[in-house]
Amino acid sequence: MDSIKVLVVDDSAVVRQVMTALLDAAPGIKVIHAVADPLLAMERMKMQWPDVIVLDVEMPRMDGITFLKKIMSERPTPVVICSTLTEKGAQTTMEALAAGAVAIITKPRLGLKQFLNDSTDELIGAVRAAARANVKRLVSRQHAPLPVVAKHSADVILAPADGNAMTQTTERVVAIGTSTGGTQALEEVLTALPRVSPGIVIVQHMPEKFTAAFADRLNSICQIEVREAQNNDRVLPGRALIAPGGKHMLMRRNGAQYYVEVVDGPLVNRHRPSVDVLFRSVAKAAGANALGVIMTGMGDDGAAGLLEMKKAGARTVAQDEQSCVVYGMPKEAVKRGAVEKTVPLNAIDKEILQQLAKFAG
Repeated sequence: MDSIKVLVVDDSAVVRQVMTALLDAAPGIKVIHAVADPLLAMERMKMQWPDVIVLDVEMPRMDGITFLKKIMSERPTPVVICSTLTEKGAQTTMEALAAGAVAIITKPRLGLKQFLNDSTDELIGAVRAAARANVKRLVSRQHAPLPVVAKHSADVILAPADGNAMTQTTERVVAIGTSTGGTQALEEVLTALPRVSPGIVIVQHMPEKFTAAFADRLNSICQIEVREAQNNDRVLPGRALIAPGGKHMLMRRNGAQYYVEVVDGPLVNRHRPSVDVLFRSVAKAAGANALGVIMTGMGDDGAAGLLEMKKAGARTVAQDEQSCVVYGMPKEAVKRGAVEKTVPLNAIDKEILQQLAKFAG
């Protein structure tokens, strides 16, 4: 198999140098060009087109967002955004994801060289995921990082379900897990839901500081309320809670009411927040009163948790391969027997409403 050809576009000479060395050292990856701005990038791309572009946002002569939109309109190519970890940068990065970027790599303003060396596996994982991405799905919707450490299961956060979830309650809930390509997929699902919808809890693999901007963006375009979850937030009809980056989110029950707990803890399946942690907590708290949905993403986070939800009596749905940007997480869930039904992305909102209506019936 040919190596993944990567173009690095960043105005920092240190970033270009270190990133090139790290990527070139990874099996199956080759940096073909590393340039300081998009205009230089376009010149190099006339000679050889990359498989993946690693792109900074704030650059001279042309900003990364403008360049991204130009690429996506002319020749769609997987793009990984390399953005500074700031609240301001998060807003801009949300615009990049909406324009078709596949993933985010965050970088600090200081200590760049050490940061990049420490984040080698995250960078390589993002590039490999991008190379496999169905980028045409992202472009058609135009309007995360895998740090390699010991792979914990959800056991490090909470024990498995014991079968004592409430058998009947007046409130139904939906738990959604997604990763690469999930920002656009969630937008399609949540904007299609009416104001009167079940309470929703979501894990989208995304770095710290970016989930708040993501939730704010969705809240501005959805009929339902969308917010970044805070500890003890109620899970209510017409509200979607998104787990904050860098924290695990669990759903708990108090009587017939559901709420979320936001906690620290080890990475689970190399992620924090982890879909498995959320799904297990929903299995324990809601049992058959829940619907689990697993969507586009790389890896297997969520597959085990979705199976626990199914065993607890919950309905389970997976996004189909054709509509996924990366058919990793749903594929693994199907493989493990965790999925009752597989549907295209544009049918997930209907499944949410129809499946929960079946519970009421």
